[in-house]
Amino acid sequence: MASETETTKPEADRPVILIVEDEALTIMDLGDVLEEGGYDTLQCASAERALSILQARPDICGLVTDVELSGRVNGFELATSVAQARPELPILIVSGRAAPDSERMPPGAEFISRPCAGADILARLKGLMLHC
Repeated sequence: MASETETTKPEADRPVILIVEDEALTIMDLGDVLEEGGYDTLQCASAERALSILQARPDICGLVTDVELSGRVNGFELATSVAQARPELPILIVSGRAAPDSERMPPGAEFISRPCAGADILARLKGLMLHC
């Protein structure tokens, strides 16, 4: 029985990261990289969905979001809402089109420009997670 528990619950010790990205291939690739890097991931395409997931899942311990998302709310607005609701949550904003904007970036959030490799995002996320 102990081996069944070990095989069915190893994820319980892995930090859960929410990825918000509306490009299917990008979110799948990033999810794979983060999972190989030791995280469990939840994935969605809109800020509205991300906010409902964050409310339902207090175990989420990091957010990676693109700026341009499906829905009415962009990644900067999502990051600001999340930072107000959960100020301790590490937030990484990623974009190939938008530039980091100090007026739109919530305190403590970091920005990474595309093009970048999934490994770059993983490394930056791990750095943010150390400060929690």
